[in-house]
Amino acid sequence: MASAIVLGGSRGIGRAISESLKSIGVEVFAASRKDIDTSDLSSVRRFVEKNTQTDILVLNTGGPSPKPFATITEEDWNLYHNQLFLGFVTILQNIKISDNGYIFLISSSVIKEPNSKLIISSAYRAAFAEIFKVLSKEYAENQVSCINIAPGPINTDRTQELIENVEEYKQSLPMKRLGEPEEIGNFVKSIIQNKIKYLSGVTINFDGANSNYIF
Repeated sequence: MASAIVLGGSRGIGRAISESLKSIGVEVFAASRKDIDTSDLSSVRRFVEKNTQTDILVLNTGGPSPKPFATITEEDWNLYHNQLFLGFVTILQNIKISDNGYIFLISSSVIKEPNSKLIISSAYRAAFAEIFKVLSKEYAENQVSCINIAPGPINTDRTQELIENVEEYKQSLPMKRLGEPEEIGNFVKSIIQNKIKYLSGVTINFDGANSNYIF
């Protein structure tokens, strides 16, 4: 039986991925914030001491609340430097992915279209996406596939927090709706279930045609 570690696996996109993987017989550790807080490097170190290897790793975490650049404090930068960047780096340096395994990064559409209201998230998610791209070549030697999923507007608690009038916002979207977390969960499941391996080192824009960029 394949095993998976899903960070942020108790809610939102992480929970949807966890449930989808369980449905195909994967043994899933759906890690909550109580299990690992990526903003706290001591928490990350304790986690990787206990969890040293897996077949499937899903790197997923929430982001900061919207803040104007001028009001961002040094503490804010340090917190999210750890949560969105250094915590993930530490995990990849210490958890071995089995040959023929998978790593999924759940990032954000802000890695391609920076958002002035989410400047911390834009900066650190983009920085880690660069690391992830470089590492995908090393992991490929062991047939480990690395897929960066960049969600746009998805129906999660975070989206509800970030958008003042969700119903009005939906009407501005090409599909007139938010994406559902289960759609991302099913996408991850289909890749693993069908043993799709050559799709690696890529970023999947999961945004219902909402973005304006081509690549």
